[in-house]
Formats: sequence, structure tokens, C-alpha cells
Amino acid sequence: MILDKDSANKTAELLLQINAIQLRPENPFVWASGWKSPIYCDNRILLSYPVIRNFIREEMAKQVDHLYAKPDVIAGVATGAIGIGILVAEALGLPFVYVRPEPKSHGRKNQIEGLLKSGQSVVVIEDLISTGKSSLNAVKALRDHGATVKGMIAIFNYGFPVAEKNFKEANVDLHSLSNYDHLLHLAKDTRYIQEKEVETLLAWKEQPEKWKVD
Repeated sequence: MILDKDSANKTAELLLQINAIQLRPENPFVWASGWKSPIYCDNRILLSYPVIRNFIREEMAKQVDHLYAKPDVIAGVATGAIGIGILVAEALGLPFVYVRPEPKSHGRKNQIEGLLKSGQSVVVIEDLISTGKSSLNAVKALRDHGATVKGMIAIFNYGFPVAEKNFKEANVDLHSLSNYDHLLHLAKDTRYIQEKEVETLLAWKEQPEKWKVD
């Protein structure tokens, strides 16, 4: 869900500006899953731009405060959301932990790094939502640890129907600063993409696993 449309448009604009998001409907990317995609998103790039990372930090912090009051802890999903998660925690004056995809195979074998006590409330910070599986894996780890997950805020959400279904089934409240629909409207209005490319990009969103270039 998008909380602030102006913020969503500005976020999309900034991500396009620094090529954190790239649109290539005629020359698609290939994801690790094997899916062909007309879009690629790497939000870690924004950490190299102080003005932009500060904007994202402040917008996420405002949404955490507005939606969830003040949780006990901010949690970032490794590895993409560690950097921005720390910035959000710092802006709110809150402790920070991060969640690995799986427990370490050595040492203390932690999956959650940092101090998190059973019963504490947590808001999860994520950089990108695709199917939601890795994000919800982090939520499960936090819940198994005894934390109360109040919700999740991501920088960008592709808006796949399967992700919406996965979050609903897991009973996780999800918000994002911006999403695929806002991105397409902005890209079209600014002529970053042509009208004919919009249909291609919309078709990909509905069935990304089956999409291919005609």
C-alpha cells in the first residue's frame, strides 16, 4: 500500500535519476530465478547519494512513526536493506538488528544479528518486494524469536499479485514508498518510456514468470 502519492512519485523519480531502477522492455534483464524482466532495481545504489539516501531515510522514518507509532526495534532484511535500515533506526533513535536469509553455519549460528528480546515490537525495513518470499522468511525468523512484527516498509514494490497473496496469508502489513504503477506513470509522463512500451511493462507485471519479448 502507498501512504503518500507525492512521496511515491518523488521516490520513483529519484530511483530513475540515479539508475537504481532501469527499464529495458526491448532488451530485458534475466533475474537469478531465470525470469526475463524489462526492469531491474538495485536500491543499494542510493546509499552512494547522500541527498537521496537522506530523503529515503526521512520518508521511511515518517511512515514508521505514522503507521506503527514507535516500535522497540527496527530490523533490516539482509543484505539489501541493512544500510537503509540502519539509517531509519538512527533517524528514529531506535535499536537496529538485521536478519540473514538463514542461520550462520558457524559461531553462534545466528540468523538475527543484534540484540532482540522476546516480546519486543519490530518494524521490518526492506529495499525491494518481488514475490515476498525472502522478506517473509525474515518475518518468520523474527516471530520465531518471539518478536511482534508490527509491519514492513519497503522502498519499492513490484506489485505482483503473488506477493499480495503471500503477505495476506502471512498476516503482514506491507507499505512501500513507491511501486511499479507509480513508476510507470512517471516514466510515461516524463517520456522516459514510450506509450507502446507501457503495455509491454504492464503485461510483465501480471505474469512475470511467463513473460517474454515478442
